[in-house]
Amino acid sequence: MHEELRGALAGVLDGLPPKQAAAAVERLIANYRGRTPTDAPVLRDRADVAAYAAYRMPATFEAVRSALAAAGERLPDWAPASHLDIGGGTGAAAWAAADVWPKLHTTVLDWAEPALALGRELAAGTLPDIRWQRQVIGEGLSVPEDTDLVTVSYVLGELTGADREAVVTAAARSRTAVLIEPGTPDGYARIRAARDQLVAAGLRVIAPCPHSAECPIVPGEDWCHFAARVNRSSLHRQVKGGSLPYEDEKYAYVAATRVEARPAPARIVRKPLLRKGQVLLDVCTAEDGLQRRTVTKRQGAVYRAARDASWGGTVPGEE
Repeated sequence: MHEELRGALAGVLDGLPPKQAAAAVERLIANYRGRTPTDAPVLRDRADVAAYAAYRMPATFEAVRSALAAAGERLPDWAPASHLDIGGGTGAAAWAAADVWPKLHTTVLDWAEPALALGRELAAGTLPDIRWQRQVIGEGLSVPEDTDLVTVSYVLGELTGADREAVVTAAARSRTAVLIEPGTPDGYARIRAARDQLVAAGLRVIAPCPHSAECPIVPGEDWCHFAARVNRSSLHRQVKGGSLPYEDEKYAYVAATRVEARPAPARIVRKPLLRKGQVLLDVCTAEDGLQRRTVTKRQGAVYRAARDASWGGTVPGEE
């Protein structure tokens, strides 16, 4: 889906001057950093939505795809058929889910009609099996209990506390829920609270945590987050004012399920540190919480695998 999405964005954004898009992006950033009431969507018209798509869709796609892929690794025998994307806007999570599970039937809910319209336009011809539905995101939201997969990406931070709790409660009715937020301390705090809600509702955490017990991180001292590499297009670089051909999108997430799953014994929660003859891995474990493990050259194949291990991946030799 990477190249298909890039091509769709290029076609839709072709008529939007980069300077106009950049100005709209600056305004959107200011709005998103403030307090946005649930009855006032930030994306007001097509220019806003086009600017947002150029600014955020590639990064959102990569972060959501990484989170869904991590969940899929723990559910190797499960292929969801129905997918509900809450607050999905222009559909980045729908594209990501289709990349992981190509046969999904997706419904995107959002309160901004211009976002849904552009999402429909972007997906036309590539992702035909998507329904786009206008819906207030918050209290009163309903999720059918036979829904296989629910995604909620970069939405919780826009909501009031009551609406945030209502959205997570609704997501918990699905068979599998995957929630993604920015990889900031505040984003992690929202994911941690949502994780507690999902566990209380009877779901089992499958990623990134190797357990459903209390998170071992002391609030205020650290936070759990990961990174996804995003290749920038020329328009993307112009809109974001960057020169590098890539960026790393930091995100926090939780995936929880009612489906039979294969838990990970441990998860790498920091970028591995390479030393002479050693690899240092900071991991979260099911039994002993946070640990630093040292893999040495004497461990042969495990050492070679550890040198290629990635932040967010599982620990070599422990599957």
